[in-house]
Amino acid sequence: MSLTLNLDFQYTTTIEKLWNALTDSGKLAKWIANIHTGVPMENDFQPVVGYKFQFRTQPNEWWDGIINGEVLLVEEPNRLSYTWGSGDEVHTITWTLQELEAGKVNLHLEQTGISNAPALNGAKYGWSKWCGDLEQALAQ
Repeated sequence: MSLTLNLDFQYTTTIEKLWNALTDSGKLAKWIANIHTGVPMENDFQPVVGYKFQFRTQPNEWWDGIINGEVLLVEEPNRLSYTWGSGDEVHTITWTLQELEAGKVNLHLEQTGISNAPALNGAKYGWSKWCGDLEQALAQ
Protein backbone atom coordinates (compact mmCIF):
# COMPACT_ATOMS: atom_id res chain seq x y z
CA MET A 1 0.00 0.00 0.00
CA SER A 2 1.28 3.43 -0.93
CA LEU A 3 0.24 6.50 1.06
CA THR A 4 0.21 10.15 0.00
CA LEU A 5 0.83 13.26 2.08
CA ASN A 6 -0.84 16.54 1.03
CA LEU A 7 -0.09 19.78 2.87
CA ASP A 8 -0.79 23.44 2.10
CA PHE A 9 1.05 26.47 3.44
CA GLN A 10 0.38 30.16 2.77
CA TYR A 11 3.13 32.75 2.74
CA THR A 12 3.07 36.52 2.40
CA THR A 13 5.68 36.83 -0.34
CA THR A 14 6.02 36.83 -4.11
CA ILE A 15 5.79 33.65 -6.15
CA GLU A 16 9.29 34.38 -7.49
CA LYS A 17 10.81 34.64 -4.01
CA LEU A 18 9.10 31.42 -2.89
CA TRP A 19 10.22 29.62 -6.07
CA ASN A 20 13.78 30.76 -5.40
CA ALA A 21 13.59 29.40 -1.82
CA LEU A 22 12.58 26.00 -3.26
CA THR A 23 15.19 25.86 -6.01
CA ASP A 24 18.34 27.69 -4.85
CA SER A 25 20.79 25.39 -3.05
CA GLY A 26 21.92 28.08 -0.60
CA LYS A 27 18.37 29.11 0.25
CA LEU A 28 17.28 25.46 0.71
CA ALA A 29 20.01 25.08 3.34
CA LYS A 30 18.39 27.90 5.34
CA TRP A 31 15.17 25.96 5.94
CA ILE A 32 15.83 22.24 5.38
CA ALA A 33 17.77 21.13 8.44
CA ASN A 34 18.32 18.00 10.47
CA ILE A 35 15.05 17.61 12.41
CA HIS A 36 16.86 16.43 15.54
CA THR A 37 19.85 18.81 15.64
CA GLY A 38 18.66 21.83 13.65
CA VAL A 39 21.91 21.82 11.66
CA PRO A 40 21.25 22.89 8.05
CA MET A 41 21.56 20.11 5.47
CA GLU A 42 24.22 20.68 2.86
CA ASN A 43 22.88 20.08 -0.64
CA ASP A 44 23.79 20.37 -4.28
CA PHE A 45 20.25 20.85 -5.62
CA GLN A 46 19.78 22.36 -9.10
CA PRO A 47 16.36 22.87 -10.77
CA VAL A 48 17.30 20.96 -13.93
CA VAL A 49 15.24 17.96 -15.10
CA GLY A 50 17.33 14.80 -14.73
CA TYR A 51 19.77 16.37 -12.26
CA LYS A 52 20.69 14.03 -9.40
CA PHE A 53 21.26 15.70 -6.04
CA GLN A 54 21.86 14.95 -2.37
CA PHE A 55 20.96 16.49 0.96
CA ARG A 56 23.52 15.54 3.61
CA THR A 57 23.51 15.69 7.39
CA GLN A 58 25.25 13.95 10.26
CA PRO A 59 24.47 10.21 10.24
CA ASN A 60 23.14 8.42 13.29
CA GLU A 61 22.62 4.81 14.32
CA TRP A 62 19.42 4.50 12.23
CA TRP A 63 20.31 6.50 9.12
CA ASP A 64 23.34 7.36 6.96
CA GLY A 65 22.33 11.04 6.82
CA ILE A 66 21.90 11.13 3.04
CA ILE A 67 18.79 11.91 1.02
CA ASN A 68 19.14 11.18 -2.70
CA GLY A 69 16.95 12.76 -5.33
CA GLU A 70 16.46 13.38 -9.01
CA VAL A 71 14.63 16.35 -10.50
CA LEU A 72 11.58 15.17 -12.49
CA LEU A 73 9.76 18.38 -13.45
CA VAL A 74 10.55 22.10 -13.51
CA GLU A 75 7.75 24.49 -14.52
CA GLU A 76 9.02 27.82 -13.17
CA PRO A 77 7.47 29.38 -11.08
CA ASN A 78 4.50 27.05 -10.57
CA ARG A 79 5.56 23.40 -10.25
CA LEU A 80 8.62 21.45 -9.14
CA SER A 81 8.87 17.70 -8.68
CA TYR A 82 11.69 15.39 -7.64
CA THR A 83 12.35 12.04 -6.04
CA TRP A 84 13.30 12.05 -2.35
CA GLY A 85 14.87 8.84 -1.12
CA SER A 86 16.71 7.33 1.79
CA GLY A 87 17.45 3.64 2.17
CA ASP A 88 14.71 1.59 0.53
CA GLU A 89 12.16 4.43 0.71
CA VAL A 90 11.89 6.57 -2.43
CA HIS A 91 9.08 9.10 -2.61
CA THR A 92 8.05 11.72 -5.13
CA ILE A 93 7.77 15.31 -3.91
CA THR A 94 5.72 17.77 -5.96
CA TRP A 95 5.47 21.44 -5.05
CA THR A 96 2.73 23.57 -6.62
CA LEU A 97 2.80 27.34 -6.14
CA GLN A 98 -0.29 29.49 -6.67
CA GLU A 99 -0.62 33.23 -6.24
CA LEU A 100 -3.50 34.25 -3.97
CA GLU A 101 -4.99 37.63 -3.10
CA ALA A 102 -3.31 40.24 -0.90
CA GLY A 103 0.31 39.32 -1.71
CA LYS A 104 0.03 35.73 -0.56
CA VAL A 105 1.20 32.54 -2.23
CA ASN A 106 -0.14 29.03 -1.56
CA LEU A 107 2.47 26.29 -1.49
CA HIS A 108 1.02 22.80 -1.94
CA LEU A 109 3.15 19.77 -1.13
CA GLU A 110 2.28 16.30 -2.37
CA GLN A 111 4.54 13.43 -1.30
CA THR A 112 3.67 10.07 -2.85
CA GLY A 113 5.01 6.54 -2.40
CA ILE A 114 5.03 6.50 1.41
CA SER A 115 5.05 2.90 2.62
CA ASN A 116 3.33 3.02 6.03
CA ALA A 117 1.50 5.22 8.55
CA PRO A 118 4.54 5.91 10.78
CA ALA A 119 6.48 7.11 7.71
CA LEU A 120 3.50 9.28 6.70
CA ASN A 121 3.35 10.82 10.18
CA GLY A 122 7.12 11.40 10.15
CA ALA A 123 6.92 13.10 6.76
CA LYS A 124 4.04 15.30 7.94
CA TYR A 125 6.00 16.32 11.04
CA GLY A 126 9.20 17.00 9.08
CA TRP A 127 7.64 19.05 6.27
CA SER A 128 5.45 21.00 8.70
CA LYS A 129 8.55 21.99 10.69
CA TRP A 130 10.58 22.79 7.58
CA CYS A 131 7.80 24.85 6.02
CA GLY A 132 7.57 26.84 9.26
CA ASP A 133 11.32 27.45 8.97
CA LEU A 134 10.76 28.40 5.32
CA GLU A 135 8.46 31.20 6.47
CA GLN A 136 11.31 32.59 8.61
CA ALA A 137 13.78 32.23 5.71
CA LEU A 138 11.43 34.19 3.41
CA ALA A 139 11.33 37.05 5.92
CA GLN A 140 15.13 37.47 5.79
